Amino acid sequence: VQLQASGGGLVQAEDSLRLSCARPGGSVSSVVMGWFRQAPGKEREFVAAISRSGGGTFYADFAKGRLTISRDSAKNTVTLQMNSLKPEDTAVYYCAAAFYASTQRVPKNREEYPYWGQGTLVTVSS
Repeated sequence: VQLQASGGGLVQAEDSLRLSCARPGGSVSSVVMGWFRQAPGKEREFVAAISRSGGGTFYADFAKGRLTISRDSAKNTVTLQMNSLKPEDTAVYYCAAAFYASTQRVPKNREEYPYWGQGTLVTVSS
């Protein structure tokens, strides 16, 4: 499973950014997709995930109200819309995927995702 994350960049605090994760050679509708991030010197942490059906989502507490995960089946991408960005959001953001029979499952642990994209860097300046 190949995943390609894109959309990172340098922004100022309170700006917005939209990350995308494409799955060349396969449908994003057939997998659970998640976003994780890793700041310098820190562990990789869960950000958000969307179920295989697209009807279920789950967010880390810091993401609620500011970040939105969604799926665009026509473009075969999963996006992470990030609003009101803060300097502490600075990190490399990774998309991840997993195959699960359940259409509603929304995993939030790194160990539950065997497939990972290359990451895209988001830098938020104050």
